[in-house]
Amino acid sequence: MKRKLKIWSKVCAILVALMIFNIGCTLVRKEDKVVHPKIPNPIPATNDLRSMLTDHLIDRSLKSLSDADVRRERAFHQGDWEAYCESVRQHIRESFGDMPFGKDGGHLNTRLVSTYETQHCRIENVLFESFPGWEVNASVFVPYGEGPFPAVVIPVGHSGKQYGNYQIPAQAFAKLGYVAVLFDPPGQASEKKPGNNHFYDGVRTFLTGYSSQRYFVLDALRCIDYLETRGDVDMDRGVGMTGVSGGGQTTLFATLFDSRIACQGPSCCITSMADHPVGDAYAACPESLWSGRIAAGVGEIDILLAGIPTPTLYMAGKQDEVFLIDWSRALAQSVSECFTEAGYEDRFRFFEDESGHAYTLTQVEQFVSLMNRWVRGQPERTVPHLDPDEFTMLDYEMLKCFPAPEENMFTLNRTISRDLQSHRDPQPEREAVRQAIQRVIGTPTYKGKWEQSAPFQLWTQNYHEVLFTTEQLDIPATLLRPVESYLSENGKWIVYIEELGRQKALESWGSAAQLSQMFERDTNVVHHTVLVPDLPGWGNSLPALTPYALVGWGSMDQFTAYLSCALGDGILAIQSRCTANLVQYLIREKNVDPGNIILVGHGLGGVVALLAGAVCQEEIGGIVCWSSLAGFQSLAEDENYTWPSAAFLPDALRFFDLPEVVRALDACTVLILNPLDAGQRSLSPSEALSLFSPVGDNVRIVPQCQPADALKRIQDIK
Repeated sequence: MKRKLKIWSKVCAILVALMIFNIGCTLVRKEDKVVHPKIPNPIPATNDLRSMLTDHLIDRSLKSLSDADVRRERAFHQGDWEAYCESVRQHIRESFGDMPFGKDGGHLNTRLVSTYETQHCRIENVLFESFPGWEVNASVFVPYGEGPFPAVVIPVGHSGKQYGNYQIPAQAFAKLGYVAVLFDPPGQASEKKPGNNHFYDGVRTFLTGYSSQRYFVLDALRCIDYLETRGDVDMDRGVGMTGVSGGGQTTLFATLFDSRIACQGPSCCITSMADHPVGDAYAACPESLWSGRIAAGVGEIDILLAGIPTPTLYMAGKQDEVFLIDWSRALAQSVSECFTEAGYEDRFRFFEDESGHAYTLTQVEQFVSLMNRWVRGQPERTVPHLDPDEFTMLDYEMLKCFPAPEENMFTLNRTISRDLQSHRDPQPEREAVRQAIQRVIGTPTYKGKWEQSAPFQLWTQNYHEVLFTTEQLDIPATLLRPVESYLSENGKWIVYIEELGRQKALESWGSAAQLSQMFERDTNVVHHTVLVPDLPGWGNSLPALTPYALVGWGSMDQFTAYLSCALGDGILAIQSRCTANLVQYLIREKNVDPGNIILVGHGLGGVVALLAGAVCQEEIGGIVCWSSLAGFQSLAEDENYTWPSAAFLPDALRFFDLPEVVRALDACTVLILNPLDAGQRSLSPSEALSLFSPVGDNVRIVPQCQPADALKRIQDIK
């Protein structure tokens, strides 16, 4: 017993000693932190920097969508729904641009490719033109028997017509007496791949301001034009249109353009944008988030309602993993109420399938019932049950049309960009450029808040941590300010903007650190102040992952670029305004001599420096663009590019390009060092001369400028 007590007393003593040691270490750590601060700590931000930009974009989007909900509900309650729906249709028409179909569509140039006999129908594969030179690869499923037959158009989603979601329903529609036209979307698993990547080529259309959704929708409208040329199709009462996922989206938009669509059946494709894709930060496609869409308050529900009085069957899968059934039910309830208030209660129906994200034979039966009423004019017509065992997958070779690849989303958008270029003034005046830039990036508020840490001497420089807050965004920065004995009237304030963040710019004798000349003790050498901010989205505020960034078609760059585009406020626009606000704060609140401020931008930071500098060029001493994008036009012109999605500034080419901005800079010194093309390749001297000339005496273009030479030119700037 005594031995046990001795053991327990030793154990307790050890435990007590460990507790005392741990407490003591904690106190020492706390004491060291409070009493002996050695280095300046980052100033606590009001936002979580890693989620700041994402939260900012989502919060603004939700606010716009909420305001739209109020406007829409008021319009339907007060009987003003027609004007509201027309405003949505007008926004869509303006965002899509020229959509030639019907009597304005021109020649289809139809070509029959092949014909096959199958169990339920005959298949005719045909090609016809949508845009000039752009071919629709239509597989036409024709019922057996004597026509003319009613027809249904089936836009394929983000997939290919060879898959079960598309070819099986097409066979079933034909079996039930409808000519079914099935066609591929641009890109994805379709036959129309070159130049039609939804993401890589779709984001290019941000620059020209026309939604890439137009390239999906016009094909559907031209399918109706094609059906009108067939003697075996009854077009007296119009056609039906239905599709799943992206095909459902195409259906909704096509209905807004064409009154020949007698009824529509979107499936597994819509919910409140506040739920998806905004609320869940989904990796959406650029065609669904065109410039200014959310700012205009045009949600999915608005697109569906703008189709009133078109009869609509809205279908959803109870097991859909993306368009969750609870979201679909909520949207269907709101839509039903609006149809009722508009006096068309009998023209909307919601159907819940037992499926997942799919178009099933059950949905075929449901939509045929709707078409029997509105397309055939035979509401009493019985719809037989469709047995899945009776339908087999057809070999892909039986559906191929081999469309010509020469015209595609990339080439058509390139043509638009060239047309815009031809109508812009190649050498605009200073004020004209300022107004053009502000139309795209908005007007800076010139407001902000500045917090700064105590100095930490770093040889000839004092190192400070800074937090600048503007537009409810926190911008952490590093400030290198010469100690008093090295301050000089000739010293510049270099605001260094690095796309890869301030750590890249400063760490391990980075370029911005070299500009400070902190090791240069000669008082005759001019020492500059260097301020290196992490603009929203870069450096410390690089957006943290959200779940859908993990999928193969997603990334945080894409999510923030697409969502900011839909807000009508691209990432580069936000960053440029923040930079202009920072410059104005230095002038007005920090009493910095405007002529001493030099904006230096590296990578995409050069675009930001150029745009912000052009807005306030009379108030700064210089602008330097170093290894930066030479022009937005190259992103529309070159087949391959390597810049991120954020580089595609929404609507930019409608109003200006970067070389035009450079030509309009006449109030400060400008250096364009090592300008880069779409593939981030250095322009040759002849290419740079051709792109930027003519420029004023204050502008110097230095192609293929090496880093050491670039740094010296920046340090010596007058």
